[in-house]
Amino acid sequence: MAHEKKTIVVIEDDRDISTTIQAVLRKAGYEVLPASNGQDGRGLISTRNPDLVLTDMMMPRMGGFPVLEFLAELDTPPPVIMMTANEGSRHKAYAEELGVVDYLRKPFAMEVLLESVARALEDSDS
Repeated sequence: MAHEKKTIVVIEDDRDISTTIQAVLRKAGYEVLPASNGQDGRGLISTRNPDLVLTDMMMPRMGGFPVLEFLAELDTPPPVIMMTANEGSRHKAYAEELGVVDYLRKPFAMEVLLESVARALEDSDS
């Protein structure tokens, strides 16, 4: 029995970072839905009901925190991994308060991202 392909929404405004993350996740067998800002990401989350959300913190037109606040209102929100270049521990604490399962500081190795994604999806399946 083949396992169903997991869907991941990637919300990242930096085109190079987004393209790299998408390529790595697709190569690992995931379906990837990219968004370049939080507003578009929210739309994808609402219509596609992804298994996981990867979001940047700082973006134009809507950053990661409003996305997390939106997800917190859903009945069954997908797990979220936040990616950021921000060093502030207050931001990390707030992200964790809003339910992120992991918090990756940029730049991070793609192996670290894949491990985090696998863990988040495993935990949400159990």
